[in-house]
Amino acid sequence: MEIYNENKKIAVVLINYHDYAERFLRACRDSLRAQSYDQDSFEVYIIDNDSSEGTFNYLKNEYPEAKILKRSDGNYSAANNLGFQEGIKNGADYLVALNMDTEVEPDFLLELAKALENNSEAGLVQAKILLYPNTEAEKLNPKINSVGNIIHYLGFGFTNGYGQPNFEIKDYPEIKGYASGCAFIIRKEVLEKVGGLNEEFYMYHDDIELSLKVSLLGYKIVLAPKAIVFHKYEFSRSVKMIYYIERNRYLTLFIFASKKYLALIFIPLLFMNIAMFFFALLSCRFKELLKIYGYFLRAENIDNIIKNRQEVKAFSKLKFSDIAQNFQAKIDFQEISNPILKYVINPLMSVYWFLIKRFI
Repeated sequence: MEIYNENKKIAVVLINYHDYAERFLRACRDSLRAQSYDQDSFEVYIIDNDSSEGTFNYLKNEYPEAKILKRSDGNYSAANNLGFQEGIKNGADYLVALNMDTEVEPDFLLELAKALENNSEAGLVQAKILLYPNTEAEKLNPKINSVGNIIHYLGFGFTNGYGQPNFEIKDYPEIKGYASGCAFIIRKEVLEKVGGLNEEFYMYHDDIELSLKVSLLGYKIVLAPKAIVFHKYEFSRSVKMIYYIERNRYLTLFIFASKKYLALIFIPLLFMNIAMFFFALLSCRFKELLKIYGYFLRAENIDNIIKNRQEVKAFSKLKFSDIAQNFQAKIDFQEISNPILKYVINPLMSVYWFLIKRFI
């Protein structure tokens, strides 16, 4: 029998960035106002993050019951942390991160809370994220955005189930990779133990970073299949996005991976780096690649990585090798179809992972 306690207080954190509020707030707000969860048991915090001058007043007028907090540097990880901290100050037991470009079903918060209440070993729960239907046909047969995300052994992250027809999922299956930052709930005590999101990540891969810390702390990550989110997903290849994804991929490896693991993956990591080098040359993004190299050559950043490694080691109850057993060998970027990746790189990656996995 499933149990839940509506006396549990929830803080829902939304991040506004540039024109997000004008584009997405009303629909997201209306879906949160329609929640079946006791309206007195959850609060919404909107972090106005690097937006225009008039945005703050717009947010107050459009969502007067929400608490509006302002930041100016655009740091997505820091903005989420600010919302979480305010929620905890106001007595929240659970913290929810939700993208503003979403609409949620009425039982969204209820089902997330039930997932934690019925899984004492779960510290972090992802909602079932569907692609927002833009046509009548898509409304009848919505497709999946994410039912949990996958970590590649070189640090790449990608969604599980992307583009597949929606299907029924029973119980609360464990996510072996990481929870999508689009829509998740985390216990207050777990968030405090792992220190929140690493603000050095700024944006992208911060959900991988948080999930790895939760897993190393000894908690499970599960999917709440009845907590439904419709995500107005837009694929982007901006220079800024590519810089942070690639930089943070290395940052994740350097913070979490053991020295033995880094030595074992050195060969494919080197070849991938060479491939990225030529990609950067061909796509006129060589400057961004040099910025990434420069980042890891600066003494203060090396010191921060060492500090982060020590902090993670201090609270970890599991070894990195325990978590790495669940990493995947195939690179599966659903938006990018590349025959070289499919027929050359992935088979080689799989063979190499098969050979080294037993030694990690």
